[in-house]
Amino acid sequence: MGCVSSKQFKRAPRHEDAAILARETTFSLNEVEALYELFKKISYSIIKDGLIHKEEFQLALFRNSNRKNLFADRIFDLFDLKRNGVIEFEEFVRSLHIFHPDTPIAEKIAFAFRLYDLRGTGSIEREELKEMVLAILNESELLLSDEAVEQIVDQTFQQADLNSDGRIDPNEWKEFVSKNPALLKNMTLPYLKDITMSFPSFVLYSGTGDEEL
Repeated sequence: MGCVSSKQFKRAPRHEDAAILARETTFSLNEVEALYELFKKISYSIIKDGLIHKEEFQLALFRNSNRKNLFADRIFDLFDLKRNGVIEFEEFVRSLHIFHPDTPIAEKIAFAFRLYDLRGTGSIEREELKEMVLAILNESELLLSDEAVEQIVDQTFQQADLNSDGRIDPNEWKEFVSKNPALLKNMTLPYLKDITMSFPSFVLYSGTGDEEL
């Protein structure tokens, strides 16, 4: 899981640290402070060391700490900005910023692209898209035939792979999402706009409809 040497934010963030996060994200200072309360709740749910481990993240996201799911793994990996196997408070805030209703659409599109770019090659290949479709359907407990899944993948590439090279690059993805805005539905969590009022009823998981990939 990697060695974690940083002590940052294992205790309540200093006012100036919280202020930096507020200045560099969509959150207000009060919202950053409220997010710390949420962070504490998650980071002490299983291992109790003030850091969010994958089991704790999955428990918060999907209310299950043991069930393996590629979608949950990908979200965790993207939140784990330092790639050290845990999520610190600063990473938590900066990553949740993407899901704030007021965050620019361009940032949401870029995050969604990285979500599907499983191997980090800078493009989405057919097999990567299929893996994510299957993972999201599995998490949503939707059962589709192999033929139906292949049809989703085929239709997506027909629309998105504009130069027909078998890959979807960032520009093609941006164009595809602009024509299919429902793809970004789960990239916005309305609760984040009123986190100071919503906590502790706030939950990360917003659900996935069968109309999204």
